[in-house]
Amino acid sequence: MRRSTLVVLCIGSAMALSACQKASDSEVDRAIQSVNAIDDNNLSDIMLTVADPNEAVSYFKRTSAQSPDRIDLQRNLAKSLVRAKHNTEATAVWGRVAAHPDATNADKVDYADALIRAGNWDRAEQVLDGVPPTHETFKRYKLEAMIADKNKEWKKSDSFYETAIGLTTKPSAVLNNWGYSKLTRGDYREAERLFGEAIQYDPKLFTAKNNLILARGAQNNYQMPIVDMTQIERAQLLHTLALTAIKQGDVTMGRSLLQDAIDTHPQHFEAAVHSLNALDGAN
Repeated sequence: MRRSTLVVLCIGSAMALSACQKASDSEVDRAIQSVNAIDDNNLSDIMLTVADPNEAVSYFKRTSAQSPDRIDLQRNLAKSLVRAKHNTEATAVWGRVAAHPDATNADKVDYADALIRAGNWDRAEQVLDGVPPTHETFKRYKLEAMIADKNKEWKKSDSFYETAIGLTTKPSAVLNNWGYSKLTRGDYREAERLFGEAIQYDPKLFTAKNNLILARGAQNNYQMPIVDMTQIERAQLLHTLALTAIKQGDVTMGRSLLQDAIDTHPQHFEAAVHSLNALDGAN
């Protein structure tokens, strides 16, 4: 009797041990899957930010081909194509993402963004029109403002820019876009104000500094603005100001500013020298 009890206990212990082993194996498998998922996410983040754009495209093409039903991989492929400036291909991939059953409103906005980058403004407008008005994001309103600019719908443009700025903590690029919109309309004073505000948010935004020079020059104001700039930037801005003065018919001022640009640049300033030679050759 004792022996049969011992056998039963041994069998029971073996079964319990086997069950524990299976449970342990399952837990290990789940842990490995979790680690792999974390690694995949981290690698995806790296590929979308610091990796070489073309390497990122190759990586996401490979991974999305292995799992064609995963919308997240298709989405990352589309983002990497935009980052690599493969705009035409990016629109095709974003189109597939936007048509996916699990697509979000954000995907449709990103699709519209890719279409604008590829120059397909009409299709971008159609896509944005299909996004519910309840989807209120910075990117959506920024794109709406750009399309309104393209259509010369200035009241809409101003409204969209103002809304977009209220939805971001980094409005410098949008302020620069809005300023350029004002510049193209001939509202130079307001453009100057917006460019100045953009520079306040991002003192390194050279595009806004250059646009600020254009707005001031258009008002026959040839004084350099008081903004942070390197010596090279100062020379480049003097060159822009000189060309603006010449365009305005202030040739003498333009020649003086070109010489200042050449003298200011720490190296040989080929573009300014060429402009000055061309100006002297024309007279």
